Amino acid sequence: MNIKNFANGLFKENPVFVQLLGMCPTLAVTTSAINGLGMGMATTAVLTCANVAISILRKFIPDKIRIPAFIVVIASFVTIVGMLMEGYVPALFKALGLFIPLIVVNCVILARAEAFAFKNGVIDSLLDGLGMGLGFALALTILGSIRELLGAGSIFGISILGAAYKPALIMILPPGAFLALGLLLAGMNVAKAKKA
Repeated sequence: MNIKNFANGLFKENPVFVQLLGMCPTLAVTTSAINGLGMGMATTAVLTCANVAISILRKFIPDKIRIPAFIVVIASFVTIVGMLMEGYVPALFKALGLFIPLIVVNCVILARAEAFAFKNGVIDSLLDGLGMGLGFALALTILGSIRELLGAGSIFGISILGAAYKPALIMILPPGAFLALGLLLAGMNVAKAKKA
């Protein structure tokens, strides 16, 4: 068991901020902190469960059909997560819309299945899935918080900037996603350059 597998996904190999994977949901659903957190946690659940299942089944999956097998496993967990969300948090499920079923083709999940879970044991795959998933959730929540703060003056629906704040509505529109992500990535690159 290697706890480094968990920590890599949070920081060193963060799927959004370092690997730039999963950009479609990252840019589309992060109009608010709650949407970012909801999509991140749904993806974390699918990624962790899929990693564990693929690691368990890896010796039984023929190499020639591994990608279709991964998709079937991932789709099964997406279906379960989607049904649970629809049953227990219907407002969030409705807000995330089509992006929940699209977790099936999220390159973060397929990449971890191919690059890690298919080659490693169950515990390491579990830690990798949790780390990568929580790193993805953290990135989406940060991006959603910034966009919500600048676009509505609130975070998680709680007013932060007060009634006098004039919202920058562009931040909750599609161009705002690109602006916020670009500024975050630029800031991270500057910080990395200063460390080096």
